[in-house]
Amino acid sequence: MLSKALIEDVLQAALETGGDFSEVFVEDRYTNRMVLQNSRLEKNLSGRDFGVGIRVFHGLQSVYAYTNDSSREGLLKAARTAAKAIQGKKDGKTTVIPLLKESVMTLHPIKIMPNEAAKSRKLAVMRNANDIIRNYDPEIVQAIINLIDEEQNVLIANSEGKFVEDKRVRSRMSMVSIASDGADMQTGFYGPGAYQGFEFIENLDLNHYAKESARIAKTMLHADPAPSGKFPVIIDNEFGGVIFHEACGHSLEATAVAKNASVFANKVGEKVASDLVTYIDDGTLENEWGSLNIDDEGEKSRKNVLIEDGILKGYMIDKLNGRRMGMESTGSSRRQSYRFAPTSRMTNTYIAPGKSTPEEIIADTEYGIYAKYMGGGSVNPGTGDFNFAVNEAYLVKNGKIERPIRGATLIGNGAKTILDIDRVANNLGHGAGMCGASSGSLPVNVGQPMVRVSEITVGGKEA
Repeated sequence: MLSKALIEDVLQAALETGGDFSEVFVEDRYTNRMVLQNSRLEKNLSGRDFGVGIRVFHGLQSVYAYTNDSSREGLLKAARTAAKAIQGKKDGKTTVIPLLKESVMTLHPIKIMPNEAAKSRKLAVMRNANDIIRNYDPEIVQAIINLIDEEQNVLIANSEGKFVEDKRVRSRMSMVSIASDGADMQTGFYGPGAYQGFEFIENLDLNHYAKESARIAKTMLHADPAPSGKFPVIIDNEFGGVIFHEACGHSLEATAVAKNASVFANKVGEKVASDLVTYIDDGTLENEWGSLNIDDEGEKSRKNVLIEDGILKGYMIDKLNGRRMGMESTGSSRRQSYRFAPTSRMTNTYIAPGKSTPEEIIADTEYGIYAKYMGGGSVNPGTGDFNFAVNEAYLVKNGKIERPIRGATLIGNGAKTILDIDRVANNLGHGAGMCGASSGSLPVNVGQPMVRVSEITVGGKEA
């Protein structure tokens, strides 16, 4: 993508004012997006984005610059602009170690590159999903199908001699169903994605995903208002893991931990969760949506056990925050694009499976809420306080799932909630999502088996 000689010159220019580390991130990204709405193709967009990010460290000071001018003059100008903000000693001691290319092991095989599949093939799958949704029930009044795929080529080099290149391919199709009875409307959503090419889209089980989207919308259209109060809450697998992604995962990223802005800071070796909880971030899971071969600092992706049997084992760490903490990188540095400086972020984060069955957990619940599909929410990483909507929920009475309820909101504290998990099932599943933070919006998986929390505050409409 760029010659080694040029990159070495850029890295050295970034160190001219006394920096002790410099890095170049080159990105060449191809993106396709199609939207089918009202049974018509409303959007059909393709684009290419190319640029270079340059980062300089001096101790714990970090400066970042980026440009889409890849000429020698443009890159040297960007490097020197970043260097001007560094307040180091101009002693000339820091020099670039000659770059040595590293090989990258491909953990996630790709069969059909996105641009090798004609758009007519992609549209055929989208129309199939649309038809399944619209034919599900007369109360389904609209279907919206989004398909996005991308190929991202990256080159990462730094003044410590690292030089590595990688190709990343992702595909996702989201299905939105809207149900109406004339007076009210409700939506259902399912959005599977993978670190794969068009083979993922073509092999999707639309009879499952599209029908689930429609079923959720119709079910919630006729649901009763949710009760409010403090109840045991059963959270189902797959995207149910979003609550722990937000309420616990972000608090285990070095971005927050290094600044003591996390409830889990300085607690390695301490009990922070129920004995039933093992919490893992693993970027090596084959072809999963949040997976990587290498992170955005060129470190190999790996499996990081964050919490084991309730005991805090470690954090997700990037290079800069590793300096602040006196700890090594865990291959957890990520960024949306060359326009963002990287920091520690999640990949595929999940609660490991337990020994109970879902049927046992429900049968063992006298009264509570069953959250089948979670929605979006927010969290304060410093306190762990969260607020989450539930897209599909049910009342549980006497060990049985009773009537559907809507409007439920889960309100609590992540550090307390993870301690209050009293049952963990054996049905681990993963759900695809996008996570926004300081280094941009990134593809991540959230996952878990079904879990039960002994008590969470539920916001609803009934007293």
